[in-house]
Amino acid sequence: MKRTELNEMTSSELDVKLQENMEALQNIRFQKSLQQLENPLQIKYLKKEVAQIKTVLHEFELGVREEKGQK
Repeated sequence: MKRTELNEMTSSELDVKLQENMEALQNIRFQKSLQQLENPLQIKYLKKEVAQIKTVLHEFELGVREEKGQK
């Protein structure tokens, strides 16, 4: 997911996306432990996306960022 797509999402959408990514990361780590993982770089990309989502959510909490339509 691109950074611009994260900027357009609301906080509730970001929460859902974060949960999906955390579940996917857990599944990928499980596959890695069983040596069934085809693309090990998926872990890196998912961790990066989780960090980006958490950053945007934290900005909402601090008031640095406002949701679209609340101005």
